[in-house]
Amino acid sequence: MGKSLYIAEKPSVAQEFAKALKITGQRRDGYLESEDCVVTWCVGHLVTMSYPEKYDIKYKRWSFDTLPFLPREFKYEVIPGVQKQFDIVKGLLHRPDVETIYVCTDSGREGEYIYRLVAQEAGVRDKKQKRVWIDSQTEEEILRGIREAKDLSAYDNLSASAYLRAKEDYLMGINFSRVLTLRYGNSVSSYLNTKYQAISVGRVMTCVLGMVVRREREIRSFVKTPFYRVIAAIALEGEHFDGEWRAVEGSRYFQSPHLYKENGFKKKEYAQELIDMLCTEQPLTCRVEKVERKKENKNPPLLFNLAELQNVCSKLFKISPDETLRIVQELYEKKLVTYPRTDARVLSTAVAKEIHKNISGLRNYAQAGEAAAEVLQMGSYQTIAKTRYVNDKQITDHYAIIPTGQGLNALSSVSQTAQRVYETIVRRFLCIFYPPAVYQKVSLVVKMKEESFFSSFKVLQEEGYLRIAANSFAKKKASEGKASENEKDGEETEVACDAILLSALQKLKKNDILPVDGLSIREGETSPPKRYNSGSMILAMENAGQLIEDEELRAQIKGCGIGTSATRAEILKKLFTIKYLSLNKKTQVITPTLLGEMIFDVVNCSIRQLLNPELTASWEKGLNYVAEGSITSQEYMDKLEHFVRVRTSQVEASNNTYMLRQCFDAAAQFYKKPETSKRGGKSS
Repeated sequence: MGKSLYIAEKPSVAQEFAKALKITGQRRDGYLESEDCVVTWCVGHLVTMSYPEKYDIKYKRWSFDTLPFLPREFKYEVIPGVQKQFDIVKGLLHRPDVETIYVCTDSGREGEYIYRLVAQEAGVRDKKQKRVWIDSQTEEEILRGIREAKDLSAYDNLSASAYLRAKEDYLMGINFSRVLTLRYGNSVSSYLNTKYQAISVGRVMTCVLGMVVRREREIRSFVKTPFYRVIAAIALEGEHFDGEWRAVEGSRYFQSPHLYKENGFKKKEYAQELIDMLCTEQPLTCRVEKVERKKENKNPPLLFNLAELQNVCSKLFKISPDETLRIVQELYEKKLVTYPRTDARVLSTAVAKEIHKNISGLRNYAQAGEAAAEVLQMGSYQTIAKTRYVNDKQITDHYAIIPTGQGLNALSSVSQTAQRVYETIVRRFLCIFYPPAVYQKVSLVVKMKEESFFSSFKVLQEEGYLRIAANSFAKKKASEGKASENEKDGEETEVACDAILLSALQKLKKNDILPVDGLSIREGETSPPKRYNSGSMILAMENAGQLIEDEELRAQIKGCGIGTSATRAEILKKLFTIKYLSLNKKTQVITPTLLGEMIFDVVNCSIRQLLNPELTASWEKGLNYVAEGSITSQEYMDKLEHFVRVRTSQVEASNNTYMLRQCFDAAAQFYKKPETSKRGGKSS
């Protein structure tokens, strides 16, 4: 009987497969073997696309004559540093006693691509090839993946989209970087007094650069607008609360040109005029016009996908998306959590049926063991499939990142930050089995003469999931400090109130008269847009350039992102490395460098579409269509080649040197030392 060959993406993953398959035999050079199994591994990518000069030496020299570069057949080659492991894998793939090949690379587009390139270059023919698709590296999940492995051909569309993604990045990167460097590289280098400056652009990278530069320029051009709100100090049974004036219908200032929004004036004198008018009759009182009381449920948030985890870790631990991915990958390889490179924030119905196993394992976890035991006792996990946290339609390759409940002994071997990331994942997971937090809300409208004052109160009545949501190491709640931000922009804020005031508010009824201790003017000012930090940038990339904090809204436009969960952190890292963007490691705030702004200006006046998040997202969506089988590879390739050909010709024919000089001057005034700009912190 022939042997089965298992090919993993990394040596550490191969080790887990060997354990699950009970391979105790000796480790050979680059593989492990038993009587009926062989386990080997790639070391990430073993094969890559060849540089243009491999097609013809004439392409080594950058020249307009050789553009656009659009090969009929693409060439690939083994990466020199991993030639030895490639030869080992190739030898095993061709061994006569190997009957079935099990592809165990990461379960996603890039993992598929890694194996397909190896099989292509090794010339695999006439062998049975099966695809193992798993969500965690627990023994149980590995054996299930092997047992249910489908024929590799079932993933041909996914493979096609992976090849196209690589070709797209390759063709756009080579053609646009070369043509822009040839046309405008000298303009950039002479302005910066550098010897030579290549202009590096890419399908996703340039779009991200554009988002950061545009935001920086919005901040620079922002002019603060002061505004003046009128506040009534209202007394109630020995307590005091504020009422905020608004120019609603019936007010003498309704739709007045003197207003900033409906709750403030552009000039202080108009606010004083209103106060003087209201103070003509003493003592000051107000009449209750409307009281609304309602309960509000706040549900536990959806589970983590990679983007949401990177955003939260940026806020909590001030670590970059790249570092978060490294940590969660390590937790995955130690069997602590499920597959990290996922876009889904829900579970599958199949996983929901077995979820008690994950919860049971967490009873031995010191930081949240009691909560896990409580969940099992409550039995809420039995009906989780009927909730919003389980939805097969919202899952493409993998479900959300959750703890496996296994591998807890390995926690002591990871860093403190990794332990805290793990606790954050565990708590988010356990929260979904708890009831919502319940708030009592009271909204109040009082009138002084014909002018209306508004107050809103919110009191937590039942903690629900909030009881276990806060991490053991947390210093303060993330919600603290938000009111001041809202007040700055004149937005309505809900005031937390104590039990005595709430009790008094509950008794209020229409037409009650309350004393007013005084009227005052509260000055505020508009705030500029916020700079992106590393976490909010990942979220904005996931949502095609929109920083959507509301998770319900985010779910509606899912699948329209820039890049993928697997690549976003790497793209940001590259922009820091080539010094187009700067990262403040302490705050994780991202700012452009002068060079980055200049590259933005070059692209903006030549291939502006590359800066458009919606267009970049549409390319990504096209790749998803190929993976789903909705469009063919050829249709996608035709569109891509046309885009590259037309845009390359346009740049060749352009001459924006004089206009660019003006753009460079406009940006340079914000940087003291152009070549070594460190604005916003040290570049990482």
